[in-house]
Amino acid sequence: METRCSSMAAVFFFVAALMASSSITATPTPSFEENFNIMWSENHFTTSDDGQIWNLALDNDTGCGFQTKHMYRFGWFSMKLKLVGGDSAGVVTAYYMCSENGAGPERDEIDFEFLGNRTGEPYIIQTNVFKNGTGNREMRHTLWFDPTKDYHTYSILWNNHQLVFFVDRVPIRVYKNSDKVPNNDFFPNQKPMYLFSSIWNADDWATRGGLEKTDWKKAPFVSSYKDFAVEGCRWKDPFPACVSTTTENWWDQYDAWHLSKTQKMDYAWVQRNLVVYDYCQDRERFPKMPWECSISPWA
Repeated sequence: METRCSSMAAVFFFVAALMASSSITATPTPSFEENFNIMWSENHFTTSDDGQIWNLALDNDTGCGFQTKHMYRFGWFSMKLKLVGGDSAGVVTAYYMCSENGAGPERDEIDFEFLGNRTGEPYIIQTNVFKNGTGNREMRHTLWFDPTKDYHTYSILWNNHQLVFFVDRVPIRVYKNSDKVPNNDFFPNQKPMYLFSSIWNADDWATRGGLEKTDWKKAPFVSSYKDFAVEGCRWKDPFPACVSTTTENWWDQYDAWHLSKTQKMDYAWVQRNLVVYDYCQDRERFPKMPWECSISPWA
């Protein structure tokens, strides 16, 4: 445990040092109105008295969702979430980036999906990556804490070299790009994206493949958010200068192209202990492994 805590502290120091070396500091931007629009069901959205905590509710009528007002291409995107407590089977809280407002056939997408469960059973985190409308790149993890008891930080590092999904600064998934593929059909690096979050009913698949249904007697189901932070390249037509630099922004400097030594230690621990499903290991679905599965996350 001492080694584990030391490694996590080193990860935090690494990211903080990168940010400190840049002219940009990753400070939360707390105003919801400045950053987001409600997508639907505004009456299912509430805030704390000081406006710093945002709540999305799901009942038998509808869920709720919000999205950023701006699009980004590359950067660091972070939010603190506290998930639905108690019996949350069938409920999905989604935190994701997407190039379109809807699930269009040509969209790029980067997903965190939190799959609810029966009381006492652990949440499952499902991540996925879409390029030009094609996903099916799911990984599932358990967590080393109860995400319903307190807020925890979920972050995405996105540059032209890698996508890294972080939980409390610990990398749980690394998805690499490669310049060896002339027609890259797996890594989303061309389209700017909005950031979204939503809560919705998915009891046809989310919990034990749809065997566990949502208990509407427990509604409303509420997920809470705070401390949104983004340090990224805000999109501006036709092409913002920040997407082509590799020195001015910490998220696109060399140290952000791969995991640090301490991040690799944490990532190895996650791989050994928390992975529930990895599409790259699913020979039944993919008799021929997708090309991206051959790229080492350790490089």
